[in-house]
Amino acid sequence: MHLQDQIRQAWENRELLKDATYSDAIRAVIEEVDKGRLRVASPGDDGWTVNEWVKQAILMYFGIQQMKTYDLPPFEFYDKMELKKNYASLGVRAVPHAVARYGAYIARNVVLMPSYVNIGSYVDEGTMVDTWATVGSCAQIGKGVHLSGGVGIGGVLEPLQAAPVIIEDGCFLGSRSIVVEGVKVEKEAVLGANVVLTQSTRIIDVSGDEPVEYRGRVPARSVVIPGSYPKKFPAGEYHVNCALIIGQRKPSTDLKTSLNDALRDFNVSV
Repeated sequence: MHLQDQIRQAWENRELLKDATYSDAIRAVIEEVDKGRLRVASPGDDGWTVNEWVKQAILMYFGIQQMKTYDLPPFEFYDKMELKKNYASLGVRAVPHAVARYGAYIARNVVLMPSYVNIGSYVDEGTMVDTWATVGSCAQIGKGVHLSGGVGIGGVLEPLQAAPVIIEDGCFLGSRSIVVEGVKVEKEAVLGANVVLTQSTRIIDVSGDEPVEYRGRVPARSVVIPGSYPKKFPAGEYHVNCALIIGQRKPSTDLKTSLNDALRDFNVSV
């Protein structure tokens, strides 16, 4: 029986988890995700496809794992999940205290500063996960991405239909920026420090004669800074956060440029 069929059957009937055939199938899926051979979301010619059954396997994996104590004196931890190991053989630089859970794929030449990468996520080659950045469960991070200090990438396991956060190749996310609720940041986009993106955040392109509004995605090569707009409430008019696209990344701007260099093209500092 195909792994996908076994996972779906166990999801519908949790009594099957008492059968080693099905619990072993769940563990086999997590191993495939850990090695990057299977993904929670996969890119294709028609965009990204979310594999709900993989998320089902991850959720059931929590159920079949036993709690255990981990001792690293003077520290003690109590959890169900193993951590990733063998970074040297993976070609990954992991700086103390970088933590990545087993079931997260970390590709070669990734640098993990003191940070956290959760189960189900995918971090592709050459990406920098900077100090205190968090890559939430099932998030998909592309090649050559820079997640600056304190960046928060939201996780998603439930509801099953919900899409994970996707950060495509070559993006640069400034310090303390937050991307959650399945927002997609397309290739080579730049987010300034403190940009916050949710599914309801208005992402407004102000680079032309008329504003153009997006929600849930940042177009490729956009340069984005925090903004606000006035909104009337019963108690009065107040400003609500939004994100402003102030232009496109210049062709002359190297992909490894600093955030300051990208913003300098538009005479903006954040």
